[in-house]
Amino acid sequence: MTNDTSLATVSTALPIAPGRWELDPLHSAVNFSVRHMGIAKVRGRFGTVRAELYVGATADDVRVSATIDLASIDTGNADRDAHVRASDLLDVAERPTMTYRSTRVTGEGEDWTMEGELTIGDVTRPVTLAVEFGGLVEMPVEGAGRHAGFEARGEIRRSDFGLGFAPGVLGDVVKIQLDMQFVEPRDA
Repeated sequence: MTNDTSLATVSTALPIAPGRWELDPLHSAVNFSVRHMGIAKVRGRFGTVRAELYVGATADDVRVSATIDLASIDTGNADRDAHVRASDLLDVAERPTMTYRSTRVTGEGEDWTMEGELTIGDVTRPVTLAVEFGGLVEMPVEGAGRHAGFEARGEIRRSDFGLGFAPGVLGDVVKIQLDMQFVEPRDA
C-alpha cells in the first residue's frame, strides 16, 4: 500500500486497505447551510455522528453508513437550535436520527460520486454526494495508525422529507458538507 491519493477504477484495487474503517470523530464534521429570507445563509453542524466505511477489493464493494443525532444540531444560537429541534421543524422527539446508507460508489482519481439513501423519520429519499478523496497518511501520534480523509458535498430539499416549515423564511434547499476522517483497520 502506498500513499498514492488516486483511487482506482471499479475494476482495480483501491489504494486503501480492505476492511471496516472507523470514523475519527475528532477530525470529522457534518455541516450544512440553508437560506434565511432568501438573502443570507444560516450555517450549522451536527455534533454527534457515527459512521463506518467498509472497503472491499473494488469500488463496487465500498459501503458507507452513517447515523446523525438530530438533537446535536448547533447553529451557534441556542434559541434557534431549540426551535429547530421542536415539532414544527425536525421534531427530534419523533425523529431522533437521520441515517445514510450508500448504494453505489463510482469515480476515479480524487473525484468520486456516492449514491445512497437518506432517511429522516419515516421518509427515505435518494441522495447523491460528490466525494473528494483527500489522501491517506500515517498520523504523527504514536499508535494512531493511518487515516484516510474525504470531503463530500450534496444537497437535499426539506420538503422531500416533510420538513417544509416556514417556506419563504427558510429555503427549501439544504446544502451539505461532510469532512470525514476514517481510521485504517488495525489488521490491515
